[in-house]
Amino acid sequence: MKPLNTRNTVVMVAALAVLMCMTRFSHFGTAIHLPDASMAVFFLGGLYVRRHLAFLGFVALAGALDFVSVRYAGTSDFCITPAYSFLLPAYAVLWYAGRVFAGRLQASAGSLAMAAGVALLANTLSFVISNGAFYWLGGRYAEPHFAEYVARLMHWAPMFVRTSMAYVVVALVVHAVVARALGQRDAGRMAGA
Repeated sequence: MKPLNTRNTVVMVAALAVLMCMTRFSHFGTAIHLPDASMAVFFLGGLYVRRHLAFLGFVALAGALDFVSVRYAGTSDFCITPAYSFLLPAYAVLWYAGRVFAGRLQASAGSLAMAAGVALLANTLSFVISNGAFYWLGGRYAEPHFAEYVARLMHWAPMFVRTSMAYVVVALVVHAVVARALGQRDAGRMAGA
């Protein structure tokens, strides 16, 4: 896929920022809150926006939202540990996996399936980085050991990865629908010329 023009880049950044702002406060969602879309936002940002500075902007937004949620909204600070800094490489895996695949993205079923596969791998690796850092370096477990870590990883990873993948798949379906609509519109213009 060609890089987005400036206008569409601004629209995409705004849409992803709104999605993060609307969902960052609830990991799995509730009856009134959507589940956290942050992991998907970073993958989709890499896929569509691609810019390094935008990545840093989204990292800053995530940090600011976490600060506000802990300081002013009563969210627990349980996850704010020295391991919090490992969100940077965890999010970088997502962003740069999307960015690397961006040039191959097309509206074909095969390309969209490959994009979903890349997203699945990136989400899994990202979760392993953030969860592993939290478990081993966060100071929340008095005597961490590998068997317990693997058990916790197997418990939490499917929920986080599944949530992110739901957002990514919806975005890829929207991509296919929009690409098809634009293709038909452009074909109609050429036929009428």
